Amino acid sequence: MVLEIPGASHLHSGKVRELYRLKDGNLLMVASDRISAFDFILSPGIPDKGEILTRMSLWWFDQLKDLVPNHVVSTDVPERVRGRALICESLDMFPVECVARGYITGSGLLDYQATGEVCGVKLPAGLVESSKLPEAIFTPATKADVGEHDENVSYEWVVETIGAEHAAALRDLTLAVYGRAESIARERGIILADTKFEFGLRPDATIVLGDEVLTPDSSRFWPADSYRVGRAQESYDKQIVRNWLTSSASGWDRESDRQPPSLTEEIVEKTRERYLQAYELLTGEAF
Repeated sequence: MVLEIPGASHLHSGKVRELYRLKDGNLLMVASDRISAFDFILSPGIPDKGEILTRMSLWWFDQLKDLVPNHVVSTDVPERVRGRALICESLDMFPVECVARGYITGSGLLDYQATGEVCGVKLPAGLVESSKLPEAIFTPATKADVGEHDENVSYEWVVETIGAEHAAALRDLTLAVYGRAESIARERGIILADTKFEFGLRPDATIVLGDEVLTPDSSRFWPADSYRVGRAQESYDKQIVRNWLTSSASGWDRESDRQPPSLTEEIVEKTRERYLQAYELLTGEAF
């Protein structure tokens, strides 16, 4: 159900966020407690998730502001969505998910096992689940609508879609921001395995970092002290949900098109705990 917010007209519902247009032309971005996995929106939501994501994004934007401008205008939002919303610039968003990978896992591992490459990037032989890559790589993907699947694409696809100059700029910014964030996370005992960013253009052609940034919804965070190559890692994200959905306990078939079952109370609480741990370990702040 979309919230009615005085002075704001609803524009779009995403998997997690609601987007509104304000009278001054800026956008109001509201983070819900919804959670998605395998391109399905699940129920119930995760309590406090929207506020955790919003606070974490703000913290990261502050760590990265010398590398790239961001879209945040103000946190002075309507009372009804206070704590889980931001007022943001309206940007011309690039139609590319800008993914940086420092480790091989997930869809990247599947691509590598099939072709020896990820998004056209040739990788060394012999990598296994969770191997650290020799250097971080830019592995873009398409932006999918709700219910559709993101698809990994080549750098050449990005060049053809947005032009060589912008493609190079997004690649360089993605890897620079990942490098900064990976170092910050590692200092706090967390491995940033991969993450995705979204960028847009101001009218003056400045490239701006938008959407959310470096949250458990858009990143894989692993505890450094339990990291072991060759197996799936514990994680500070929604991997608990993915693991439950693909286990026999859920009774759900990932190959089917049917809606996954409702999450159990235990899975909801464990997921909330992981999001909180990620926030508090990274920022050093109590939620």
